[in-house]
Formats: sequence, C-alpha cells, structure tokens
Amino acid sequence: MQILMPQLNDAGDPGTINELFIAAGDVLAVGDRLMAVEMDKAIVEIEATEAGRVNRVCVKVGDEVEVGQVLVELE
Repeated sequence: MQILMPQLNDAGDPGTINELFIAAGDVLAVGDRLMAVEMDKAIVEIEATEAGRVNRVCVKVGDEVEVGQVLVELE
C-alpha cells in the first residue's frame, strides 16, 4: 500500500519536505501525522490516509515532492 502526495492547493504546486514525523517500522493509524511540507511559505502537515506498518519512507527532508508522488510505502 502507498500513501501519495495530495494536492494541497488549487494549482497543484509541488512542495518541499520540511520535517518527518515517522520512520520505517512505525505503525500508523488513519490521521496520524506523517510529515510537514512547505508550500508557498506555509507549512502543511500530511496525515496518513491508510493504516499499517511503515515499510519505507520514500522521501527525506529537503526533497521536492509533486502531487501523486509516493511518500510512504506500508506493509
């Protein structure tokens, strides 16, 4: 299962990973905080849309992310 970068504004602009709140092995519930993304000088927190154990975090702090990009892979 994968959690993808959502569209955070009307234009669908990319964002930059500002902070990670999870690591491989963590168990997530729907709504748990995953990461903070900076967009247009604002910080937006991304929440889990699926529950499960984190298999892999696919991004790191400083990465630019596009809408639809895989952020997290769950077992």
